[in-house]
Amino acid sequence: MDRHGSPALGPQNASARVSKGSESAAERLAALKARVAAAINTSSTRGPAGAVPGPGLAPNPPPGTGPAQVPAKATSGLNVPLHPALLGDIGGSSRSNNRSSHSQQHRSSQNRNDGAKPSTQPKRKQLDLSGPPPEDVKANPYYDPTIQGPAPRQPRQLQFNDPGKYIAQANAIRRQEKLEELKKKIAASTQKAADEDADVQKNFMVDAPPEVEWYDEGFVKDNNYDLINMDEIHALIQHPVPIDPDSAKQLSVKPMYLTAKEQKRVRRLRRAAVMAEERAKQRLGLLPPQPNKVTLNNMFKVLGDEAILDPSAAENRVRREINERRDKHLQENEERKLSKEEKVEKLARNQEKDVAREVHLLVYKINNLSNGSIRWKLSKNAEQLGCTGALILCPKFCLCICEAGPYGARKYRKLVEDRIDFTQNAPDKHKETTHELKEWLKATDAEGNLKDLSANEARLVFAGEVKAQAFSKFSSRVCETEQDARSFLARVKMENFWNLAKSMA
Repeated sequence: MDRHGSPALGPQNASARVSKGSESAAERLAALKARVAAAINTSSTRGPAGAVPGPGLAPNPPPGTGPAQVPAKATSGLNVPLHPALLGDIGGSSRSNNRSSHSQQHRSSQNRNDGAKPSTQPKRKQLDLSGPPPEDVKANPYYDPTIQGPAPRQPRQLQFNDPGKYIAQANAIRRQEKLEELKKKIAASTQKAADEDADVQKNFMVDAPPEVEWYDEGFVKDNNYDLINMDEIHALIQHPVPIDPDSAKQLSVKPMYLTAKEQKRVRRLRRAAVMAEERAKQRLGLLPPQPNKVTLNNMFKVLGDEAILDPSAAENRVRREINERRDKHLQENEERKLSKEEKVEKLARNQEKDVAREVHLLVYKINNLSNGSIRWKLSKNAEQLGCTGALILCPKFCLCICEAGPYGARKYRKLVEDRIDFTQNAPDKHKETTHELKEWLKATDAEGNLKDLSANEARLVFAGEVKAQAFSKFSSRVCETEQDARSFLARVKMENFWNLAKSMA
């Protein structure tokens, strides 16, 4: 019996066909379609004559009991129509299978009854979709084993983000940007401080000593001090000239300084000696006797009977003599008094003598000089005391340099350290005529309030003697930057004082 003519496929035939490994994919697909069509055909055929079918579905007759009848429309077991996509293939295959099964049954019945020959209809060729075998693919000269086929597409699933995920990422980015900006500011400030302190470090660096000093180059051979000829050096030494005892009398001896009490005692003894000498000369008749000094207290004792006889006349005489003595004293004082020009000359002469003795240098570091009255006091007192120097005004700190003799330096040091209170602040009273007043030099801030100078102070940076004066007068200098202040002090070779003041905590 032909396998296409069987109305249904049994489980033994199906398992046998599936287990065959040599069948192609097209043959397996055709067998599967035949099984589906046979199952639909079997469920939709009617039973033998005389059977009573149900109201909606006819009972399935056993195979071989009657001819198979194909319904007008293939339906499923629950009277639900099939999908249109399946009707084209399955319906066609089922109709063709039913048609072939009817023709096979008819031919078999005719062969059995009439002995007629079967029809010679050609079989339909199936489409092979399996492709070439793997061996042929690998035998291809253009085959590349590294290239793989397309990866199977995975279904995209919904992925939900946690609340605040992107906000946290944004905050992290902002923190990173702030950190980078802070690093840049720190690097810039560090570079600026390093540039400013570069010259400070240079001043404190000590050069290595040379192998041979410049004053020994003429006596040292091959840069070795062991090869020095000491006889040549001893011949060049200048010994002090011995002083003759007779010429020692011509040497000037400095006077001894006396205290105020000792000076009063010396003056009193000197005047007593002069008065004793005058009295001795008067006793000998060399000088006329001085007239008696009559006062209201000793009037009766000196005048005697004259005062008793006419007291009013004696009193008028005494008062007239008292006025004459007072007028004489005042006249002598006026004659001894110096004029204004002579006072200025005397003061300048004394200041020159004071500076000629020795020059004292004072350097003060002042944190803030916003108070205009303090700036005026520092400049005016330096001018009155004949001091030279400079008052350097800078936003970071101020430097006061004073050069004077012993007397002027002592007075100016007392002024800065004792008399002036640098913590006090007051509104500006004097108008600046030489330059416009800077914001950091004003006594008030932008809002008009007085600046707080409670932490302001003046610290002594250097005090000592120098060889000569470096400034011609005392003046004020406004420097916007530290570089300007250093360049100004470099002209007089005093930039080391700025570095020393800056290094003070």
